[in-house]
Amino acid sequence: MSAAPPLSGRAGLIVGLANEHSIAYGCTRAMREAGAELAVTYRNERTQAYARPLAERLGCAIAMPCDVERPGELEAVFEAIRNRWGRLDFAVHCIGAAPRADLQGRVADCSREGFLRAMDVSVHSFIRLARLAEPLMDRGGCLLTMSYLGADEVVPEYRVMGPVKAALEAAARSMTGCTVYVDAGYHIVD
Repeated sequence: MSAAPPLSGRAGLIVGLANEHSIAYGCTRAMREAGAELAVTYRNERTQAYARPLAERLGCAIAMPCDVERPGELEAVFEAIRNRWGRLDFAVHCIGAAPRADLQGRVADCSREGFLRAMDVSVHSFIRLARLAEPLMDRGGCLLTMSYLGADEVVPEYRVMGPVKAALEAAARSMTGCTVYVDAGYHIVD
């Protein structure tokens, strides 16, 4: 008699599936192999062409667009989860972005608009995700986000995303113990 997979009976969300080379794809594949039921998101129609077939191949229960810069899209994902499972056990935040022009030069040359966009997509979206996930995690849960060495050290090619990922790590640390509804853990994957 073999043991049930470790995530059997668990419902999770992976945000940011782009293609078979994305971190989100590796997370999706591993969590499905571990027995989790999954909802996955992709950013837009362009990424849908790559992401949806991957989600279908892996047997994800929900696959839908979620551009965190578009009002209501993140909320729609949580509504779909609420309708499908009525709960959520974990969520993995695998998104980050900055305008191309602000990824080319020095951090000091980053535009205000580019910096704010990078912070909104890469950091504030995790905070929003946490707020929306909490009510669905009535049995406890886990929220994970992806970081990079550039949050701790100067990695010249990482440019503005270094301070942005440092802010993401600080936000995740600050949310630990601040959950209102549930004993949820916040974890940073480097």
